[in-house]
Amino acid sequence: MSKPGFLPPTASLQAFEAAARLHNFTAAARELDSTQSAISQHISRLEEALGVQLFQRLHRGVRLTAGGELLFDAVSESLQRLHKGIAAVQQKQAKEIINVATDFALAAFWLVPRLADFRALHPGTEVRVITAQHQITPDQADIDIAINFGDGSEAPGRSVQLFDERVVPVCSPALRERWEHSGPTLTRMPLLQLEADHNARWFNWSRLFAALDIQETPREPDLVFNNYTLLLQAAIAGQGVAIGWRPLVDSMLDSGLLLSLLDEPVSSHYGYYLILPRARKLSPIVQHFADWLRVQASPD
Repeated sequence: MSKPGFLPPTASLQAFEAAARLHNFTAAARELDSTQSAISQHISRLEEALGVQLFQRLHRGVRLTAGGELLFDAVSESLQRLHKGIAAVQQKQAKEIINVATDFALAAFWLVPRLADFRALHPGTEVRVITAQHQITPDQADIDIAINFGDGSEAPGRSVQLFDERVVPVCSPALRERWEHSGPTLTRMPLLQLEADHNARWFNWSRLFAALDIQETPREPDLVFNNYTLLLQAAIAGQGVAIGWRPLVDSMLDSGLLLSLLDEPVSSHYGYYLILPRARKLSPIVQHFADWLRVQASPD
């Protein structure tokens, strides 16, 4: 009899489980692609190691003893859990994963609404979207590709422009109607401001006024946000005019939640760029994703 804590070989446990379930050594051998004598040897060694008779040998098969019943319940459950665990590991290894980094606004208003189309084309692929206020590149973290705002100079030779920066002042229909009698003008209407650090390069009200050749200084913003989603919610609620980045606000313009106060957007030399890794080649699925992003960003 073996010492306490002894674990028999997996092959012996598999032979025991199959023989107990099928009530026959020959059937167990057939299922395990083995021989009847090999199954019998596994069972004999197992009984010797445990010091317990596991089977009653019958004329046309075998029957579990009381000790065998106890062992069968434990072994059967353990092998099932082991098979499930191995299958889960194999499935995880087989699943293709794409890690894409971008800012929260682009993820929420442009990327995520389109992901269902990509997943329909590649149903076995898991897309992980990582958002951050600061820019992340594929060389800084476990990121396959990134979509960053800038001019592409941060990653020369590895950046592909998806779309340039195009903005329009936007507000709710209700706010526009309240100002209709005096003619809506950016110099008098309440403004909503997106807070930015000193490195930010996107449009603010001063830059937009200059681009529109408005000589007056923008009034102090009525509300300031560090989150573009909250800023747009305030605009939809009629609390002020927001700078709307195209195509992030396109769905809200199309649905009528927001109205543009300009006929044509104002552009800059900045935009959103697809950033590729420096030191590694794209896997086939990541290359498919990058190509798909370019198609999604192309003008209709």
